[in-house]
Amino acid sequence: MAESMTAVRQREAGMSPVVTWTIFGTVLQLGMVIAGHYSEFVKNNVFAIGGMFISLVAGALYARAAARSKGGAAGGGAIVGGASALLGIIVSVVLGDTEPMILAIGTVSSMVTGAIGGLVLYALAGANRT
Repeated sequence: MAESMTAVRQREAGMSPVVTWTIFGTVLQLGMVIAGHYSEFVKNNVFAIGGMFISLVAGALYARAAARSKGGAAGGGAIVGGASALLGIIVSVVLGDTEPMILAIGTVSSMVTGAIGGLVLYALAGANRT
């Protein structure tokens, strides 16, 4: 798979795609966590699914930008999805909106969805190359 323009720009800027897409996912996760701190609806109805969805998207965007193999798409997606969720969950625990056990459960769930996002977009990109 040829290196994408996004990956080239990131490399030239000195940021790896993992860092770029982890920052992207973290910003979205923190936005959701802050919204949930002030909104019971968001906290009770959006945190779990929203957090995993953000990880899925961040993992997919990582794969689109940089993955060169299925393993790279899954592994990078898992790192991006899990790291961004972990940072968001830490803030949520500190704010008192989430139980500490969610650090493990939420991070692992987001790693899985990040990997799925990476694999799905990698497969779709492969289908579009032929």
